[in-house]
Amino acid sequence: MGRIVFVCRVAVRDLRRRRTEAALLLLAIMAATATLTLALVLRDAASDPYQSTRKATNGPDVVASVQSAGLDRLEKLVSAAGVTDHSGPYPVTAAKLRASGKTSDVQAVGRDAASASVDQPKVIQGDWVSDGGVVVEAAFANAVGVHIGDTVTLEGRSFTVVGEAVSAAMPPYPGSSCLVAPGCVNGAVPDDGTAPAGLLHNPGLVWLTQADVRSLESDPASLSYALNLKLADPAQAPAFVDTNQGDRGHPLPMQSWQNILNDATELARDSQILLLLGAWLLGLLAMASLSVLVGGRMADQTRRVGLLKAVGGTPSLVAAVLLAEYVLVAIVAAAAGLTIGSLTAPLLAGSSAGLVGSAGTPALTASTVGLVLGVALVVATVATAVPAVRAARSSTVDALADAPRPPRRLGWLISLSARLPVPLLLALRVVGRRPRRVVLAILSVAITVGGIYVLLILNAFLATQPGEGGYDEAQVGVLRHVLLVWSVVLLCLAAINAIVITWATVLDNRRSSALARAFGATPRQMSTALATAQVLPALVGAVLGIFPVGFALFVAIDAITGGDSAEATFPSLWQMLVLVGATLIVVGVLTAVPARLGTRRPVTHYL
Repeated sequence: MGRIVFVCRVAVRDLRRRRTEAALLLLAIMAATATLTLALVLRDAASDPYQSTRKATNGPDVVASVQSAGLDRLEKLVSAAGVTDHSGPYPVTAAKLRASGKTSDVQAVGRDAASASVDQPKVIQGDWVSDGGVVVEAAFANAVGVHIGDTVTLEGRSFTVVGEAVSAAMPPYPGSSCLVAPGCVNGAVPDDGTAPAGLLHNPGLVWLTQADVRSLESDPASLSYALNLKLADPAQAPAFVDTNQGDRGHPLPMQSWQNILNDATELARDSQILLLLGAWLLGLLAMASLSVLVGGRMADQTRRVGLLKAVGGTPSLVAAVLLAEYVLVAIVAAAAGLTIGSLTAPLLAGSSAGLVGSAGTPALTASTVGLVLGVALVVATVATAVPAVRAARSSTVDALADAPRPPRRLGWLISLSARLPVPLLLALRVVGRRPRRVVLAILSVAITVGGIYVLLILNAFLATQPGEGGYDEAQVGVLRHVLLVWSVVLLCLAAINAIVITWATVLDNRRSSALARAFGATPRQMSTALATAQVLPALVGAVLGIFPVGFALFVAIDAITGGDSAEATFPSLWQMLVLVGATLIVVGVLTAVPARLGTRRPVTHYL
């Protein structure tokens, strides 16, 4: 039998013998890889509806706009190098739309009744523009609640809603670009009146006939104009903008279709950032879980290591046998994570009402598959390499003897615990025996509490939406789903970690627990001590999870998304106290069962 076949057969048999631990390993790695996959493919899934809209409307590659005094600059663009087709210039004016008792800022674009060769908005309900009729951008119509046949007023004039349409020349509401001067502001408006006068706040988009648009503006010189351009090479749109935008003193407002795509998928980008950070947190939790499981397994396999070495196995072969099963689990978990993440991404892409099509199942790229598989293998290898190498390098005679490890004798800990109640005395000494495991337990709780701390801040932010931060109700719903996915997976993996760490502690302290019971400790005192040994690190981890872990994590999210941390609503003191208390209660409940199970066997079985 060759070495590779031998290693694989032994690894598979070992996994079949310990199915519960293998399942826990699989879930831990799969949670991290699925979240990472979800983050990597989310924007690709979200961009599909925009690409469908761009194809259905023959969307422009570049959109330029000027005030009426600069019309000659638009005429020069029509004959610029690389331009193959155009539509417009079309008159544009800012207006106030009143419908159903609500007033909203809009940009009214004048269009022809005939179809345009570039950027012909696709009517999804009703008809195209006509005299006295207005066509409303679909996402804006959905937000303000207008329907076909409704009567709305623009600058005091009544119009009938004759249709709803979508366009790729502008991001869907509420992220619409500016076509009019002096400009628009998307997001919150200061309450102190410092917002510049004349700015449109989260403007919607409507289409009228050119005559109707001109009738809304008493001064023709105040009109703006928009021009849609088609290029021979759409990929060169950003370069075309840089070349033809003019000097910095008098720049010509232009937007490439790539910029419009970025704005249209901004929600997906925010979701992606949250999921990526969640994936790294879950990766750290998975690594902590694997480290504990591997440490417990290595202690349980000491005699097996001695047998392998006694029959001629080299240290490298022994290390390969110990590593192989975790690598196999990592590969299976990565495959499952890739499948789950790619199938779930369209559900969180949140296709806007202002786009056609839906976010289908995105194709996994080689880079995505390679990155996810690499992360899974790194997590498994880093968590198992050191214990595997240490076990492989151990003495064959010592491994065959499988003698219990002498406890650490810490004088200060013995003095501190000597006068404490029996459960707390035993708990402190259990903690003192495995300092590295205590660090892993603290890290696990700190990461979990830090994630929950950030979730509380983000939930408070979403509670102010829609209206103040630029998200509409549908977008808020998508972000809440993202946070729900993050929180559920984080809490489940943290629960698995708590159980795994407790069970590993129970197995590691079988002989010392039996010895304590032989000297008079009751099973209840022993199980209480084992559970308390997990609650003590949880207290430290919960405090560290709020500060600095949680605060640092929020600052990182805020920096990446370009937010303003000064406007964030941080959890109050009572919320933080409740979070710490709830963490201790949950850890205590999760660890009570395995701790109780570990003290059910008779003392003589272990001694």
